[in-house]
Amino acid sequence: MITRPLELSSHLAPQPRSFDVLFYVNVGALALFFLMFGSRFVLAPALPLGEPLPTMDGARAGAVRTTCHLRILGSGQILTDQGLLTQAQLPDWLRTQGRKDKHAVLLLLAGVDVPIGEITRIQSMAVGAGFSYVALAAQESPSGESGQ
Repeated sequence: MITRPLELSSHLAPQPRSFDVLFYVNVGALALFFLMFGSRFVLAPALPLGEPLPTMDGARAGAVRTTCHLRILGSGQILTDQGLLTQAQLPDWLRTQGRKDKHAVLLLLAGVDVPIGEITRIQSMAVGAGFSYVALAAQESPSGESGQ
């Protein structure tokens, strides 16, 4: 840049001599931010995950240890620990998970607004895919109240 006639260079800030330590701190903080908030566990803010489960007396008595889980939302979305699945991807996912363990148990988390026909369709697909047991998730009902 030509600054000689008006001596503009004397009014400019001096060029930085080297990279500051603060620069590396900023780059590290940005990298940490993207690692934390760019993970597959952080979902879109508008995606509701807290749909209520049905309540049932004695829900804890029938609890079993499961090998994988599947959440069905009332909107028709299917969520797994690997992410969102479509209806077309569901049979392949069930086959893959059912073959991992010969005593595979699927936990099916369906909200109260999911039709029972959809739940039974997925249960029969899971049994056909090799799961030895399909557990339907329910919450223990508060004292004296039965199902929703």
